[in-house]
Amino acid sequence: MAVIVKRHRNITTIQTIDKMKNEEQIEIPLSKTKMLLTLLGAIMFVGLGLWFLINPPKINNPIFGNPTTIFIVGLASIIFFGLLAITIFRKFSDKKAGLIINREGITDNSSGVSAGLIPWSDIEEIKVSQVMNQKFLMFIVRNPQDYLDKVTNALKRNAMKMNYKTYGSPISISSNALQTNFDDLHKLLLEKMKEYKS
Repeated sequence: MAVIVKRHRNITTIQTIDKMKNEEQIEIPLSKTKMLLTLLGAIMFVGLGLWFLINPPKINNPIFGNPTTIFIVGLASIIFFGLLAITIFRKFSDKKAGLIINREGITDNSSGVSAGLIPWSDIEEIKVSQVMNQKFLMFIVRNPQDYLDKVTNALKRNAMKMNYKTYGSPISISSNALQTNFDDLHKLLLEKMKEYKS
């Protein structure tokens, strides 16, 4: 098996070629730099949430200045960004590739709600969704309930259910923790889907 480390557009990949099977596999590593920046941002929002709970700011606004609203925002910030920080911290010791692309499908290991293997035969469409300035790739699959059923972690399952209700799929991938940018990742996945599903 040959192993080649190369640049594919702006994507750092580890390409393995199994000459026995004549198969190519592209591995996109996790980006420790991006993960560190996200971790620092999450810690900052946890700190902001603590400030809202311990010493709430005085705001002259009937909605945003309401102590109950400030308490809820602070608590939500601590829970959401605290869980995000824990997930990212655990990922630092993960030696697996963030994303693996081969003839079988896409193996996602890029986040705390990664779907694992997504076979090409399951994928009907890859759509772009955006929340504020954050872009995601949504994988519209034939059998979304199957992906929800195999998740044992309650937090991960609830997050995937929320994705399903909001965007029509429980499976989403961003480039936030990968050694690539969003547009190049999107283009590569569309190319490979066309190649392997044809």
